[in-house]
Amino acid sequence: MKENRETILVVEDDPRMQKVLQRLFHEHGYRVEVAADGQSGVDLFRSCGPAAVVLDLILPELSGREACRQMMESAPGTPVLILSAVSEVVDKVLLLELGAEDYITKPFSPRELLARVQASIRRRRKPAPATKYKFGNCEIDFLRMTAWRDGQSVTLTAHEFKLLRFLTENPERILCRDELLSNVWGYNSYPTTRTVDNQILKLRQKLEADPANPRHLQTIYGAGYKFAP
Repeated sequence: MKENRETILVVEDDPRMQKVLQRLFHEHGYRVEVAADGQSGVDLFRSCGPAAVVLDLILPELSGREACRQMMESAPGTPVLILSAVSEVVDKVLLLELGAEDYITKPFSPRELLARVQASIRRRRKPAPATKYKFGNCEIDFLRMTAWRDGQSVTLTAHEFKLLRFLTENPERILCRDELLSNVWGYNSYPTTRTVDNQILKLRQKLEADPANPRHLQTIYGAGYKFAP
């Protein structure tokens, strides 16, 4: 795979977990820097300027919480994703208040972690999205949450608007179900991949001229979905 210029910083003291994360990100083209303690993580953060950080919460030398605070002081725009066996709500709230992007509890799905890291990088990179969007015979106003097809008003649920917005912000890109679940539903709501399929089906019925042969909300078999403007 072609080398990605972006670097992921992994701050984790467990050698086995270091290897798992290194392999995961290397396989998807990222450069990976690894630190085994909090202070080394902060030092590497300042020197390598990573695109994102995967940070364990319980670390030697400097706690994950303090490391997160110092990283956010140095470069507040960098996504920091906390990876920890600790699942106390108070810890999640404190870390999110410090500026952490996300909080993932061990054990975790590598695919879920990868999807969250990639989504975080894209969010920080994107300009403010447009509030109005047109495709085919459809006009969508995301700010007012109104939709029309062929000049006729179409009723969409709040969640359908959210899914449609994510699709229109990622045109022509194949989106796997895990990525859609992470970005549109959030894993804390415990949806299933079937939830994605059902919601895509409803959007097709409301917005496609021929839902059985969709032009815009396309299925890429074995991979996921793609929005074609």
